[in-house]
Formats: sequence, structure tokens, C-alpha cells
Amino acid sequence: MSAKKINRRNFIKKSALVGASTAFLSSRKLGASQKTSNLRLGIIGTGLRGQWISNLCLKRRDVDIKAICDIDSGMINNTLNIIKKAGGKPPDVYKNGQHDFLNLLQRDDLDAVYIATPWEWHHPMAVEAMKQGMHVGVECPAALKVSELWDLVNTSEKTNKHCMLMENVCYRRDMMAVLNMVRKGLFGELLHCQGGYQHDLRDVKFNNGRQPYGGGVEFNNKGFSEAKWRTQHSVDRNGDLYPTHGVGPISAMLNINRGNRFLHMTSTSSQSRGLHKHIVDQGGIHHQNADINFNLGDIVTSVIKCSNGQTIVLSHDTSSPRPYSLNFRVQGTEGLWMVDNNSIYIQGLSKEEHQWESDAEYLKKYDHPIWKKYENQAAGSGHGGMDFFILNAFIEPLKKGLAPPIDVYDAASMSVISPLSEKSIKLGSAPVKFPDFTRGKWKKNQPVFGLNENY
Repeated sequence: MSAKKINRRNFIKKSALVGASTAFLSSRKLGASQKTSNLRLGIIGTGLRGQWISNLCLKRRDVDIKAICDIDSGMINNTLNIIKKAGGKPPDVYKNGQHDFLNLLQRDDLDAVYIATPWEWHHPMAVEAMKQGMHVGVECPAALKVSELWDLVNTSEKTNKHCMLMENVCYRRDMMAVLNMVRKGLFGELLHCQGGYQHDLRDVKFNNGRQPYGGGVEFNNKGFSEAKWRTQHSVDRNGDLYPTHGVGPISAMLNINRGNRFLHMTSTSSQSRGLHKHIVDQGGIHHQNADINFNLGDIVTSVIKCSNGQTIVLSHDTSSPRPYSLNFRVQGTEGLWMVDNNSIYIQGLSKEEHQWESDAEYLKKYDHPIWKKYENQAAGSGHGGMDFFILNAFIEPLKKGLAPPIDVYDAASMSVISPLSEKSIKLGSAPVKFPDFTRGKWKKNQPVFGLNENY
């Protein structure tokens, strides 16, 4: 049975969150920007994520939110209320249709834009923003197709504007402590890493039975706005739809794009059962969505080979009943760490041979210097403090005229896992090659993530 489609025109009208801003006026090389005391920012998309980022920006004295954009008046009003409550100056509002962000691109009072919209809008918005002279912070993934990711890279290079992937898990406290351990040689030479997105999203994808999979049964009221667009990807696609949470911290540990790179990968998916079962369990076999064919396999497993020899296993699991886990594992010639058991074993250091021990003492001892410095400021910022660090890593370099620690090449190499996994699965789990978005520069590029004392 072919996949049952949501009306594309209505889908776009109801789900697109759009917006914009413009522009540093500098025309220097990529990696340098005009310095500024306050970053003048536009927020594209004022859903829950956009509202939270606005809230964090308002807590800083070095960011001015000049403009916001969304097609949902309710979300716009929520954001305006947040700004008003914080004592901020009301921003200009753009909400006249899905392409009103193009009007914002004519502004000359914005330095950068933050894109927090449905995935399919990330690429066109980021490209247009850079073409109009602004730097970009974009939520994950940066784009959905290989050609779109090349477009981001080429546009960034041509316009000398940065495109930072806002992958907050890179700044998760335990992952940064493990990164510190890796750099201090605790694990020896790295051999293998694991990560993934293992998150039961059935409630998010079906919200309360309204759009996009409307019906006569109420499932619950979680994630309504996100379900408007996210569920369609599970209908249309089969692959690792959300790889960057798992691969982001690993990329820093393996120096991807900075002395190492992804070479090729294979992906395999299980059968698709969880989403259909959830509909039937909640709404019965005669529910109007019970005949939808979901292409997304419940478990998608990808294996990546790196230029320096390491292997990576990524997992995508969002349709099954399970506790949340990003499935991290870091293993080298001297030992390994695994997140799910909060466990570690280091040859010659662990108390008992061949016995796991708690990672608590290690995480405390090797707590990353950046976390030690900003622990108080990060408290209450969201996702265990990660949101403070990712926003800070976007703002501080731009203020100082520096490149961000997660750049357009990182955005491309992490995000491209999605389309490559889809291709591999279609080809019967055949290996597919990674594009070299750096065009060979990875061989001489030096590691940067987590090495600046501020970000």
C-alpha cells in the first residue's frame, strides 16, 4: 500500500514557521566578521523552541531581538508576551504568509538570524539569509538533501557568512567531560563510538488527534505544533531522521573535519510497526489514520567508517516504548565509557579488573573547564544547561569577529547522515560515500570545539 499523504499545500500553510533578518556588512574572508558590541538578532520561527531561545537572549545584555517572524499569530503573541515580561523592546513582527521572511531580508539593522522552524525550511531560509548578508544559527538538521547541504556550504563560502548548527548536545556536561578525558588520553587511541536518538515520540507525533492526523479520538495534548510537520517525515521517509544529537559530540572527539572525516556508511531499518500500533491502540482499527503506511522503520541502525580507522554506530528509535537515551559509548585502546549504565572501565585505573565502575568520580574530576566557568549562568537555561552554552557559542564568536565552533562544514557532515541513510536503505543497506564538504581542508584543519575558554 502506498503512503497516505497529507495535502501538501495545507501542510505547508499550517506548519511552516518562517522569519528572517539581515546582516553584518563585512565582506572579509569566511572566518572573520565585523565586530559588534551587541548582536542584533532576528528569530525565525516562534514555536516552543523559538520562544525559549528568545527567552534566553533576553537574559543577556549583549543581544537585541529586532524582529520575529511566524505564520502562527498565537506563537507570535506568546513571544511578544515573553519579551514584554522581560522588559525588552517590542520587535518588528512579520506574519503575513509563509514567504514574509523575504521582506525581512531587506532590513539593514540585523547581524544574524536564528532559525527554529520545521526541517524543510532550514535550507531555503539559511541560504537566503546568507545571501542577504547575515550570519545564521540553524536548528538541526541543517538541510534534508545532499544538494541542499552543498548549497549551504557554497553559499557560506561565497558570501563569507557563517552557518552554525545549533546542536546543543555537543555541550552536554557529561559529553564534554568525556571529551576532556579523550583529549587527555584516558581512553588511549579511540577505536569506536556509539550514539543515537532513542526517544519515544509517539505522543509528540500524534498530539491530541488533530492536525496532521486528525480524528475522533484524543491521544493527548503534547507537542501539538510539532506534530503538524514532524509526523509527515515518518510517512514519507525511512532513515536516520535525526542523527545530529548522537553524532555531534562524537564528531568533536574524533576530530571530524579537523584531521579526520567520515568516509562511508551503511544503514539498515527494521519493519515499521510502532506508529500504526499506537493509532490502533489509542483509536481503534477503524480510526481514520489506521490505514496510513509509515515508511520509517522503528529501529534504524547506521555504521560509519572514518578516515583514521574508527567506526561509529548510530541508532534512530522514535516509534517504540522506551526510556530516553542517546546511547553514547566511547571506546579506545585503554578502556571505554557508556552512558546508559553510567559506567566506565579504564585499564590500570579501574579498581577491579574486568569490572565496571561508576563514572561519577571521573565526570567530576574531568569536568570541562567551560562548564566549570559558566555553571551558574547555565543553571535553568534548558536541557540541563546545554542551551546556554550553544547560544553562547553562537553569539560570542560573532561579536568578536570569529568563526563559530560548529561551522557550516560540521553542519553539513552531521546532517548529511539523514539522506545518506535513506539512500543506503533503498539500496539494500549498501555502503554510500560521504561527500567531502571541506574539499580536502580537513587534512590541515585543527580542532577548535571546546578549546576556547568561553565556548
